[in-house]
Amino acid sequence: MSFKTRVTEMLGIEHPIIQGGMQGVGFAELASAVSNAGGLGLLTALTQPNPQALRDEIERCRSMTDKPFGVNITVLPAILPPDYRGYAEVAIDAGVKIFETAGTAEVREIWEMAKANGVKVIHKCTAVRHAVSAERAGCDIVSIDGFECAGHPGEDDIGGLVLIPATADKVKLPLLASGGIGDARGLVAALALGAEGVNMGTRFCATQEAPIHPNVKAKYIANDERGTNLIFRKFKNTARVGKNDVSDQVVEISARPGAVFEDIRHLVAGAVGREMLETGDLNKGIFWAGMVQGLIHDIPTVKELMERIMSEAEDIVRARLGGMLA
Repeated sequence: MSFKTRVTEMLGIEHPIIQGGMQGVGFAELASAVSNAGGLGLLTALTQPNPQALRDEIERCRSMTDKPFGVNITVLPAILPPDYRGYAEVAIDAGVKIFETAGTAEVREIWEMAKANGVKVIHKCTAVRHAVSAERAGCDIVSIDGFECAGHPGEDDIGGLVLIPATADKVKLPLLASGGIGDARGLVAALALGAEGVNMGTRFCATQEAPIHPNVKAKYIANDERGTNLIFRKFKNTARVGKNDVSDQVVEISARPGAVFEDIRHLVAGAVGREMLETGDLNKGIFWAGMVQGLIHDIPTVKELMERIMSEAEDIVRARLGGMLA
């Protein structure tokens, strides 16, 4: 069974499940596996050191799947910003037809490039007002990210149970529900709340194909729903990461009077995080993780996970919910 929605129709996919673009994780192995299983896999542009490397990764992914896949481009404040335009140009030239975007207002330049070249844009938002703005700007799909999510949940602290339908009430675009979703129950709930698909990040990290050390994958299972830390709150750039000794230390240092970002920079640097994902040394850095860790109990292949979700979703809709009708 599958679910036919505007998201599946627009993106040309079988199942309304999208793999989030994740720094250090969105490589061809994972993206192609998700696409081959009927969802939409995403390569993460900034995981590659430069646009040419992204071009090579796109070709590598294309050699591993003949199904649709996309590219994530996240625009963040930086003293020396990456060549965002170069990444977008490479993806467009390579024939990629789907972008997932996120970040600051500068992302609008990427939208303009995409629209001019027939590329569909999924924009990730953390607030209803941002979703309304994305719709006005001509995006095709809004991915609404609840407070439960890994990464940056914004500063409003609104969970998906309210944020998804609140957004559905305000925009006409198809919605993806993101944050706290990792199984069939989350998929069906998201559809009931007004979404037409889901975006999963943490759950796909805990699969065989995710290019992450087994120690980190084991940590996703060991942590429960309380196993995250909110960091950078003091600096108005809140991020949710997995709970380990390093993120505990970041929270403790940040809480000190007069603490500044420089006090924790060495603990949260991207280089040490990438080293941790590769070596499995959990004392090296932080790793992105959402509250959905409490629902992760195994490390299946992507195909096994997708088949399980769709099969159980059918059981929920037809048997459990259908059986409740009086």
